[in-house]
Amino acid sequence: MVKYLSCLAVLLLFIIVACNSNNYRDEEYVAIPDFNFPKSTKFKEKLSEYKIFEGSPADLLPSKDFHLLELSSTLFTDYSQKQRLVKLPVGTKMKKLTDGSIEFPNGTILTKTFFYYNDDRDQSLGKKIIETRLEIKENDVWNIATYIWNKEQTEATLETNGLETKISWISENGTMRSTNYQVPTENQCMTCHQSNSKLTPLGPTLRNLNRIVSRHSSNLNQIEYLQSVGLLNEFDVNQIDYIVDYKNTEESLTDRSRAYLDMNCAHCHNPKGWDKSTQRPFDFRYETPLEQTGILRKKEKVVNTMIRGKMPFIGTTMLDEEGIELLLEFTESL
Repeated sequence: MVKYLSCLAVLLLFIIVACNSNNYRDEEYVAIPDFNFPKSTKFKEKLSEYKIFEGSPADLLPSKDFHLLELSSTLFTDYSQKQRLVKLPVGTKMKKLTDGSIEFPNGTILTKTFFYYNDDRDQSLGKKIIETRLEIKENDVWNIATYIWNKEQTEATLETNGLETKISWISENGTMRSTNYQVPTENQCMTCHQSNSKLTPLGPTLRNLNRIVSRHSSNLNQIEYLQSVGLLNEFDVNQIDYIVDYKNTEESLTDRSRAYLDMNCAHCHNPKGWDKSTQRPFDFRYETPLEQTGILRKKEKVVNTMIRGKMPFIGTTMLDEEGIELLLEFTESL
């Protein structure tokens, strides 16, 4: 108990530091190489050319060709909200492969839009959209690009060199928060979005899509819904494992913690990730037995690295206070 309380004290100290400064990371620098992954498509200059949304773009209302995807556990990105969509070429489907992964047909477009509600307690007070990231598969090659939304929230423009923008909002507990949100460069996106040195999607796995969603005023399994509208091939959903929502306190501490590590760390820390990360003695995939993850040997290092702001390596400017608290509780229980 004493050790646990001491860890909480350290946590609170670093939270206070983080809340008063956006520059919480150590000065240690790790160079990201130029990955030079092959490209098979040329991205359009304006997001509107893809006809993703209908009506006012700021409403983020998907057009009839784009379909909502919801994940059980999501990546932490400075407390931003995210909308995920998929568009498939007419007459094609996503397919379940023998290893349980998804094969997307050529011509697939995946979108992820990052935004903040002005006040998390009342969504009707509006939002600010920061960026939309596209992944397009052509000739069996995934391509990735980022579009930055204008101040008027009417259009987004292709940007490969990244961007820093000030964002402020009111959190669910009524606290005013702000940060210098960082849009990644094209090459930074490739750091995490890779497997066996090839670009790949991260979030939309069958396991992470295997959850209950609301569609047309009905609650139903998302995989079964995708099958019913012809977006996914037929198979028994009971064949698919699922990952828990790590924010759901009714789930077990172990499952929540493993889900958090899977979504926020395992895209790099797995045997097929960026080679710089695979040199570390960790494998944070949800399905990896605990004894093989490296957590038991290095549990203090796992949490302390996050508290010091050294991980996640890119994609955040703020500490994930709730995530760190979750992992502290988990590692202390081992």
